[in-house]
Amino acid sequence: MKPAYSPLPSWGGAMRSSAGKAETFVPHRARGALRALFFGTALAALLDGSQRVAAADLKPPILAAAPYDWTGAYLGGHVGEAFANSSFRTPDAAGSVALRQTLNTFDEAGSFFGGFTAGYNLMLKNRVVLGIEADTSFGPYPNLNGFGIGGERQFNSPALGSQTYSDDLLASGTIRGRIGYAPTGPLGDALFYATGGFAWTRDQLGVVQDLTGNVDFPYQWRLGFAAGAGVEVPISSHWTGKLEYLFTGFGSTGTQFQTTEQRIDSNLNKSEIRAGLNYRFGDAGESRGSNTLSNLLDERVAFHVQATEVAQGYPAFRSPYEGVNSLPSGSNVAQTTDVTLYGGLKLWQGAEFWINPEVDQGFGLGNTHGTAGFPSGESYKLGASYPYTRVQRYFVRDTINLGGVSQNVEADINQFAQAQTANRLVLSIGKLSVADIFDTNKYANNPKLDFLNWSLINAGTFDYAGDAWGFSYGGVAELYTGRFAVRLGLFDLSQTPAGGADNTQAYGLDPTFRQVQALAEVEERHEIRGQPGKIKLTGFVSLGRAGTFGDALTLSNATGLDPSDALAAVRHYQARPGISVNLEQGLTEDVGLFARAGYTDGSVEPWDFTDIDRTVSGGLSIAGKRWGRPDDTFGIAGVLNGLAPVHAAYFAAGGTGILIGDGQLPTTRLEQIFETYYSVSISPAVKLSFDYQLIDHPAYNPQRGPANIGAIRLHGQF
Repeated sequence: MKPAYSPLPSWGGAMRSSAGKAETFVPHRARGALRALFFGTALAALLDGSQRVAAADLKPPILAAAPYDWTGAYLGGHVGEAFANSSFRTPDAAGSVALRQTLNTFDEAGSFFGGFTAGYNLMLKNRVVLGIEADTSFGPYPNLNGFGIGGERQFNSPALGSQTYSDDLLASGTIRGRIGYAPTGPLGDALFYATGGFAWTRDQLGVVQDLTGNVDFPYQWRLGFAAGAGVEVPISSHWTGKLEYLFTGFGSTGTQFQTTEQRIDSNLNKSEIRAGLNYRFGDAGESRGSNTLSNLLDERVAFHVQATEVAQGYPAFRSPYEGVNSLPSGSNVAQTTDVTLYGGLKLWQGAEFWINPEVDQGFGLGNTHGTAGFPSGESYKLGASYPYTRVQRYFVRDTINLGGVSQNVEADINQFAQAQTANRLVLSIGKLSVADIFDTNKYANNPKLDFLNWSLINAGTFDYAGDAWGFSYGGVAELYTGRFAVRLGLFDLSQTPAGGADNTQAYGLDPTFRQVQALAEVEERHEIRGQPGKIKLTGFVSLGRAGTFGDALTLSNATGLDPSDALAAVRHYQARPGISVNLEQGLTEDVGLFARAGYTDGSVEPWDFTDIDRTVSGGLSIAGKRWGRPDDTFGIAGVLNGLAPVHAAYFAAGGTGILIGDGQLPTTRLEQIFETYYSVSISPAVKLSFDYQLIDHPAYNPQRGPANIGAIRLHGQF
């Protein structure tokens, strides 16, 4: 899991990258589509300036019940479910395979997809609408069997014996025309349309021969046609929603499998059910006309979009040896991209539902290995060279006012504008990140805008529950009263701890909920010389099957078993506690101070975050008002991370952890991290940042490093 970006003003993870077959492919068109969408998002935010699509923007005055005008350009996204079948034929055998995976909400597997849409409509005087639309879609991250939207089928060849054919649909897209009609009156300006045009897919095919052991996994472009129909309706200012069915068909395509020395002809038919959301540019988007649904949802829906691109790298550094989890000593460059939609619906007074579908792509440096305080909070423990879709959050939050001074909360990401009292109870339940709520800090908690290092975003010892992307199912109760707040939470842990020999099994969450984490936090708010500050004390206890390093070393010494395998062998149900303190304090209007310190039980393996048992960090955040750039930010910070002696002995014996493991560790030193960044405000919605980190004694190893790491980050949000 990567350290999760705090999505709420009042709220405050990543498994190792797998070496699965899908990660070796870099589809330039798919990556280009994702980056084009990113820069389109940033451009839209730049053009909008300070206009933010928040709840306040979704309630313009209705001056007249004018018919809705569909003319104009739009940019949007969609999610859906795919039903596909791939037929194949060899010279002496044939068969077909359903490209369908069962939905599993604990590891986000299934045959769902998400993507981006762009188009233009022209509405004629008779309310006939003509348009053109292009879209790109990406499937989920592959499940433990290696499939997203895919499947496999065993068949027998008289010449080559038993074989397994597989097809995994990585990306797809269409360019289509649309023709529709938008009646007025009782139907509320809904646009009913038919659509058709050109379609493409990028698949990874596969053949495994049981007799010879030969395997081959080539990639295949398919070209075909698309046809379908749908309905689209205005739902608020600038925003329209649609429901669509789309069929795509592809003719037979031949693929020469080089390793297995055979040709296979295959085709693909795919049906999709899609739900989409489009943002319409220009003045036409301001007119909601007489649409009944739009009037009903006025002030009850909110949408935001963010996109973040990070490029990070370093030159070669000193390294007499390397292990399986080492930071590579040669020069290294990595890149990550993510685009997120934040969709919200008011349920009742004080209650909100939010959902955050996201498209991700890229890897962290060294496949997110090599340092305990990892240098990019925008990278996950699992990565892919092609874009993939996830639904990171979906949750309900209810704010119950209990009295006291009333205060207004502005609309923001995952937050409606509302009035709340100083004394209140806030209940949250669903899928979210523990770090959305616990151990938050105004100056160091958001890798999209401020510090990037994991052990600055959160306390390095805060081993919070989460899947490989840092999200989990659970619930939190927050009680605010006077100067204090108390938070209690319970969340699902991963199936197994993310380190050691079984880290591939920590892909998703425990579906039995037998392994959980309980959390508690006390917050005190104050002012010093008129400047606000907070102190938070956060504690957690992880309860589940985890190994003890002393037991693992004893077993390894007695049997010669690899320490990582020994750690997995000695796992039993036990508790792993930890505690941290978190300070944020305004020094002046433009300068803020932050500091954290943490301790956890280093005798038991960490579960979901990283390999840190002791940590101290602190720094300053300075706004640019003093030099005439009030929206710029300069940050500077330092971290010291340490290990418990028995934990260090485990690494010295050659063990591997969640992120680190050099194969040996003759001597141990504190991992020392310095980070500084400067964020340039291009517009109120677009930020360009430059980041530098010096990591000395990476993975506590004084014989390797230091690593000088630079990064460029572009973030757009509206």
